[in-house]
Amino acid sequence: MNSRQRLTLFELNSLVRETLEIEMPDEYWVEAEISELREVNGHCYMNLIQKEEHSNTPVARASAKCWRSSWVSIKKHFVQVTDKLPQQGMKMLLKVGAQFHENYGFSWIVSDIDPTFTLGDMAAKRQQILRQLEKEGVIDANKELELPLFTQRIAVVSSATAAGYGDFCNHLAENEYGFSFHTELFAAIMQGEDVEQSVISAIEKIEDRKEEFDCIVITRGGGATSDLSGFDTLNLARKVAYCSLPIITAIGHDRDESVLDIISNKRLKTPTAAAAFLIDRLKEVDNRLTESYQRILRAVQHTVDREKNHFQHLSSRIPTLFAVVKSKQVAKLDALFMRAVNMSSQIVMKRRFLLDKLAQTISPCLMSKIGKETHRMELLTQALSVLDPQHILDRGYSITVCQGRAVKDASSLSEGNVVETRLKSGKFKSVVIGGKQNDEIV
Repeated sequence: MNSRQRLTLFELNSLVRETLEIEMPDEYWVEAEISELREVNGHCYMNLIQKEEHSNTPVARASAKCWRSSWVSIKKHFVQVTDKLPQQGMKMLLKVGAQFHENYGFSWIVSDIDPTFTLGDMAAKRQQILRQLEKEGVIDANKELELPLFTQRIAVVSSATAAGYGDFCNHLAENEYGFSFHTELFAAIMQGEDVEQSVISAIEKIEDRKEEFDCIVITRGGGATSDLSGFDTLNLARKVAYCSLPIITAIGHDRDESVLDIISNKRLKTPTAAAAFLIDRLKEVDNRLTESYQRILRAVQHTVDREKNHFQHLSSRIPTLFAVVKSKQVAKLDALFMRAVNMSSQIVMKRRFLLDKLAQTISPCLMSKIGKETHRMELLTQALSVLDPQHILDRGYSITVCQGRAVKDASSLSEGNVVETRLKSGKFKSVVIGGKQNDEIV
């Protein structure tokens, strides 16, 4: 190899730099998506990608830098136009120039960003989400839910430290009408990349206890208006659309509507405005109840007056009507009394005849039965007399008893048993001596 063809790495890189400076001296407007963005000491470092259409597969990658001297003004203008900070996932139109450094390699240097391009892309994403919800038939699902007449039990999705949450609760508590509201906080992250999942999780917790609440208020007031992209996602929009409770949004920005604002049941500008809406709505219900009460009161009074006049008219006719009614009722009672007397007499006569007939039948039967039973008693008495043990004793026999039973067999006695012997006249006791075979009585 010819030594004159050899280059050091520095020389090669210098050649690349010089070639780029000669061949690509201009700046170019480039469409790209930010895959990573970080700020270090005021400088902005970005990784840019281009994806295949209808796919997330990158087809091109590049790194870009924006020096602090340019980044401060570019970022400020971007926020003023879009209400958002440049961040990962945004599509941008950047003005870049090629730069190659012998030590740090190649990068694109950003000198400007067109925020209107990003604004258009954000609007396109928002419209895409809305079209998807419309396709699913749920874009107006939450709007179709009716707020209860007495909307007083409110689940609040917000950051516990957000000033807007405190303003919302205080405004409800200090309402001039003395209405009572119950609020419960379901804490969520309201800024940054975790907004979507955090708010979805809070809504799911509320859904588990949906019987305890009348509506949900999502409020954010007090945060930076430039960090609202988390409210423009399809998953969060679906969660709100499918929610079974009416959702009121009070995210605290009026310059641009988020998807969440568009599909919610009611969109208010600030947390205080949301509280005022709930108070005014309850006041309207209270007014309607008062008006209904007055109408009912007037209707009742009219009915009372009409019935009172009718009663007075009837009362003037009562004496005459009462005399006629009394005469009719007295005659009717007299007739009923006579019928009752006649019927009673007939019943008494029938029962008396029946009793007489029964008496005539029962008397002979009863006398016959008594005679039979008397004869039977005499026969039993004679039989008992023959069997009376006293007759046996009178003939010189005796009866020996052990433990209340007559002794019929000497073998049934044991030594030491006490027996009692009954005679015609008197009785005596004995003790058994010896075994069962040779019993003796002492």
